[in-house]
Amino acid sequence: MARLTEDAKGVYVIAVTPFTDEGALDFASIDSMVDFYESVGLTGLTVLGQLGEAPKLTAEESRAVVERVLKRLDSRLPVVVGVSAPGLAPMQELAEAVMDQGAAGVMVAPPWTIRTDDQAFTFYQSVGEALGDTPFVLQDYPLTTNVTVAPKVIDRIIKEVPNCVMLKHEDWPGLSKITALRVSSDRGETRHISILCGNGGLFLPEEMGRGADGAMTGFCYPEMMVGVVQAYTAGDVDRAHEIFDAYLPLARYEQQQGIGLAARKYVLAKRGVIKSAALRKPGAKLSPLDVQDVERLLARQALRLREIGA
Repeated sequence: MARLTEDAKGVYVIAVTPFTDEGALDFASIDSMVDFYESVGLTGLTVLGQLGEAPKLTAEESRAVVERVLKRLDSRLPVVVGVSAPGLAPMQELAEAVMDQGAAGVMVAPPWTIRTDDQAFTFYQSVGEALGDTPFVLQDYPLTTNVTVAPKVIDRIIKEVPNCVMLKHEDWPGLSKITALRVSSDRGETRHISILCGNGGLFLPEEMGRGADGAMTGFCYPEMMVGVVQAYTAGDVDRAHEIFDAYLPLARYEQQQGIGLAARKYVLAKRGVIKSAALRKPGAKLSPLDVQDVERLLARQALRLREIGA
């Protein structure tokens, strides 16, 4: 498998982790999920992300999930693996294991203990050293980590940590951060690294307009992100927004803290992508009224897609 590079573009979906109703890993659903993700034109997959319920997995289960995904893909698409951990030792151990299995790169979020710019830089400098030649993604998600990494700090990391090849941008509001980073690279002050964006794709058209290379996030209809990125890349900005608008109400619903992932898994199960919509405990469950909401949104989305011919 080719390794992740600064030139990465397109859509890397944050994959869910399928469980049975009893909470065990569902390997058959991992296979069907991978087949589905590949069929809708994704560029790559990211597994063991926060919305892949990675903190609920044992170390052995984490390796097993990665192994199954890689085996199913058989090198057809690159796979990025989340290896964030409280310390460098477990992060390094998991990174080495998944890279040996054939992963393209790893993703690392900052620990919540970081409070200053110098601490943020020092952490990622240490990550770069610990990972050796393994390419990694800097996950910038202040809404969950409570760590803000300023553009000037990211610039410094890009300059001094060569194996940082991608930013997973999830700051909110954060469009100005993309602009600042692209200004630095356009001036030749830093390397031009890949920027893929998160937050369920809620700001994807605007992020593409600011210089992002695509998306690295989850949504129960990843076709939306593929369509938006392809249209924007082709220069058809109006079509990108037209596709985005059709899916926006459901994407917005998925962004609710607590039940958002439950809604995503409900729809994926309804679509036959995974067998069960269960989250591993502790995890939210949709109420009957929540299900009504989602079903109404799905019906309206289907109508809108017919109207725009998508």
